[in-house]
Order: sequence, then structure tokens, then C-alpha cells
Amino acid sequence: MSETTRAETERAPSKFITVLKSFGFQIALALVLGVVLGLVARDIGQSAEGTDNWLAQTLSIIGSSFVSLLRAAVIPLIFTAIIASIARLRRVQNAARLAGQTLLWFAITAAISVGIGILLGSVIRPGANADSSALEAGEPSRVGGWLDFLTGLVPTNAFGLSASASAADDGSITASVGFNVLQVIVVSFAIGIAALKVGKKAEPFLQVTESALKIIQRVLWWIIRIAPIGTLGLIGNAVVQYGWESLTSLGWFAIAIYIGLALVFLVVYPAIVKLHGLSVRQFFSGVWPAVQLGFVSRSSIGTLPLTQRVTERNLGVPRSYASFAVPFGSTTKMDGCAAIYPAIAAIFVAQFFGIDLSAWQYVMIAFVSIVGSAATAGTTGATVMLTLTLSTLGLPLEGVGLLLAIDPILDMGRTALNVAGQALVPTIVAKREGILDLELYNAKREGVAYNDDADEDEDEAVTGQVETAGVSRT
Repeated sequence: MSETTRAETERAPSKFITVLKSFGFQIALALVLGVVLGLVARDIGQSAEGTDNWLAQTLSIIGSSFVSLLRAAVIPLIFTAIIASIARLRRVQNAARLAGQTLLWFAITAAISVGIGILLGSVIRPGANADSSALEAGEPSRVGGWLDFLTGLVPTNAFGLSASASAADDGSITASVGFNVLQVIVVSFAIGIAALKVGKKAEPFLQVTESALKIIQRVLWWIIRIAPIGTLGLIGNAVVQYGWESLTSLGWFAIAIYIGLALVFLVVYPAIVKLHGLSVRQFFSGVWPAVQLGFVSRSSIGTLPLTQRVTERNLGVPRSYASFAVPFGSTTKMDGCAAIYPAIAAIFVAQFFGIDLSAWQYVMIAFVSIVGSAATAGTTGATVMLTLTLSTLGLPLEGVGLLLAIDPILDMGRTALNVAGQALVPTIVAKREGILDLELYNAKREGVAYNDDADEDEDEAVTGQVETAGVSRT
């Protein structure tokens, strides 16, 4: 063996070290440790004052802090990414066609998902098998409707921010600040289009926006690097708060939901990928980091930075298109929360209250699930989507309260499927339009979704080639 070969061998990291550095392995390890620590915290029990013990509180703080960091980056990410993507789309000849294809495939996959949900709800009959003595109906705290969607389209301020205050029994007032993602998207689109209309005079603004986007992406990379720690806290806190005993009285409902999620994730999505001539294994290995984070964070918006990055760097979707499709999909593409779940849940409520659904009502379930997910964009949550479905069908809204006990457990699987779908559609559309980087899609996975600065510079060059030519790199 030559000295050069020996030196290269000595410098090459072992497979064990490579696995340890793998993002997927770190997330999986955090999941296991989180479950263990959660069980330990539950075994310790509450303190003498009736509050959570120190371990439970620590897990809760770690998990909530990580989600807060992700959510804090959402507004600047969406704002700069959409404006930058509109500026880049001016160099793509088929921009309108890309947007149309994206909406079409959103609807196609949603229709398949809701069809599976209706079938499972009718066959498994979770409502008829539920223990009525162990369940208590209650009014939902949030109700979704078409008026919410129309109201949410009109921005109340430039950043889509909202503030609310609530008074407790002891007289204390708690204030909270949130944001309406749909309004942020509307504002960003308006500014981006206005910048294009202004022309050359807007170039300095667009350059600043591009630079800000790069800075935000770097900050997001730092946040994603601590995802395993956040995962440990999130899954541990879920075990502490809910455990698995809540599944007892709603066992068949939970089984129906997870069977539906598994069918879409493991059968429908792979079939669509295969029909487009792409490797199923490469798709799953590419999107897996975002799916894992979505599962533990229970937030498509919180997972958005990583979803967009894996769509670009792992699946080969051009940044000019991904920066539009993924943020848009994170608010409107929800096969888990807005298709499978409301379909099965609506059937569950009807069966629980002894109401026979007509064929027309089944059609309405499908219609609301396919079109209605946009109505929840400003007020995200499967509960809002479910209330919209129930009110459309004329079913008792009190049925929502029946399902709240195990909603956090179900929300993990729903969000994971949402995230996978939000990466799938841009990948499929990019392949159909001939702009998918097949070399990048089929590349060996290194276990991380972000690359160093040198790789990002190369990615910018590749993106520029794609935007100019309108075809994939050869």
C-alpha cells in the first residue's frame, strides 16, 4: 500500500463515526431517549405542590423552546423566500404552468387520501366501536369556516401579526403574539410582484432580499443542528403529558387514522414516485429528516425550513421553484390533517351519535377535504379543519371534544405525512416539467440536509443554469 493510499485510509472516517454523525441516526436516538426520559418522568410523578417534577418541566422547556426557535424563523423565511422566488421565476419560461401543476397535484393526492379515509372509516367503523361511557362530548375551542379563509386573505398589517390577551381567575392577564401565515404569504406575493413591475429600480431591494435569505438560511441551519435535542424534549414531554393509555377508549379510531396515514405514506406516495420514473428509496431517504422532525414537532410550519432544504438539496428541486411550492404547501397541502383525519373523524362522529350519512354527505366530505384545507391556513390545526367538515355536513360540533384526548398522539403521524406530501408534490412537478436535478436526486445521502458554504455556492450556480435553460442539468 502506497503512502498516499495509507494516509487517505487513515483520514477516512469509520462507518461507525459516519453513522453517529448522521442526522437521521441522531433524531432516532433522540426519539428513543425521549421516550425513556418521559417514562422516567411519569414514574417520578408530580411534586408535593401538585406540579410537574423537575424532569418533566425540563423536557417541556427544551421541546417548547426548540419549536419557538423554528417558528421565530418562519416569518422572515417565508417573506424573503417568496420574494426571491418570484424574482427568480421571471427567468423561468413556464412559471404559470409550474403553479398550475402544483395546485393540480395538491388536489390529486388530497383526493386519494380522503378516499382512503372514507373507506377506512366505513369499514373499521371506529365510532360504533367506541366506549361511550368513557368519552365526554364538548364544544370545540376553535371553529373553522369559509369566512375564516376569506378574512385571513386580507392582511391586517405588513407582517400578518396578531395579538391577544386573556384574563385568568386570579386576575392576571396573559398576552400572546401570533402570526397568520396566509397573510404573510399574501403580503410577500404582493411585494414580490410589485418589485417585478418596478423593474431595474427594484434591483437593490431584490439583492438585499437575496442576501437576507442567505443569512436566514444560515441561522436556520444552526437551529436544525440542535434538532436532536429539541426532539428529545418534544417526545419526552408528549409521553409525560399523554402517555399511551389515552388510546384505550379511542383505540379503533387511532388504529384507523394510523392505517390511513401508513397507506398514503407507504403505498400511495411510493406509487406516484415510481410512476414518474424516480427511485422510491431515494425519495424516502431524502425526505426522511424532515418527516422525523415533523413527527416530533407536530408543526408543518415549524418544520418548513428543513422541508424546503431537503426538497432542494436532497431531492433536486430547483430553489427558484421550491421556495414557492414548499412554503405554499406548508399552509395548504395537508394530506394528514386536512384529508385522512377529517374524513375518518367525521364518520366517527356520525357513527357515535347514530347518524347515517348519505352518499351526498360522503361527497361533501371529499369536497371539503380537497378544497377546504386553504380555509385553515390562517388558523392552522386539524381541529379547525374538522369543525369545518362537521359544520358543512350538519353533524354535532360537540363530537370534536370526544377526540381531543388523543389528538396530540395522532397529530404526530398527521404532521409527518403532511411534511412528506409537501416535499413530494414539488418533486413530482419538477420531474414532469423537466427541471428536476436527477443527479442530485440520485446522489448518495450524507445524512445532513444542509451543506457548507462551498456547496451552497455551487447550488446557486446550478440553480442559475436551471432558471436560464428551463431544463434539468445534464
